[in-house]
Amino acid sequence: MGQQPSYLVLPGYQNSDPEHWQSLWEREDPAFRRLQQEDWEHPDPDAWTDTLHRAVTGHRGPLVLVAHSLGCTTIARWAARLADRTADRAPDAGPTPVVAALLVAPPDIDRAEVPELSGFRPVELAPLPFPSVVVAASDDPWCSPERSRQFADSWGSRYVGLGPYGHLNAASGLGSWPEGRALLDELTGRTTG
Repeated sequence: MGQQPSYLVLPGYQNSDPEHWQSLWEREDPAFRRLQQEDWEHPDPDAWTDTLHRAVTGHRGPLVLVAHSLGCTTIARWAARLADRTADRAPDAGPTPVVAALLVAPPDIDRAEVPELSGFRPVELAPLPFPSVVVAASDDPWCSPERSRQFADSWGSRYVGLGPYGHLNAASGLGSWPEGRALLDELTGRTTG
C-alpha cells in the first residue's frame, strides 16, 4: 500500500464503551482515531453520514475505515451518497482517501425494532468503491448470518463468519481482538511485528 494508512474508527449506536475492541485499538495505536458523532443515543442518518463525509474529505493520505454495527450502515449510506454526488458531478465528489474498510457486525436495521434507528432504513446495498471485509458472528442478535452474507455480497466485501460471539462488542469478551486486527492487517497489506 506504500504509505502507512490512518484508521478512522466508526462506532455504532450508543458508541463503543472503554472495553470494546475499537476503544482498545485506539488506546494501543495512535494511528486509530474515533469519528465523533454529535448524538450517539438518537442517531440521525444524515448527520452521521455528513460527519463521515467531512472527516473523509478533510483527510490527507490513505485512510482505512474500521466500523462496528451502525458504523457499517453509515459507511454503506455514505458510499451510496458519494456515488450519487459523483454521478451529479457535485463539487465535493470524486476520489477519496479511503483505501479499505473493516465492517464488523453490520446490523439488520430493516428488521430492528428500535425507533431511534428507523431513519437508517433501508440498508444501502450498493457496492462499496474500495476493498472491504464483513465480519459476523453466528449468533448476532442484531443480524442473522444469512443477512450478513447478503450485505457482504451486495457491498462486494469478503465475508468472514465467526462462531458464537454475539454482537462482536465488549460483551463478547474479545478483549483487544487480535484476530480482528489480523483481518485488518491482511486487508490493508500491513504487517505488524
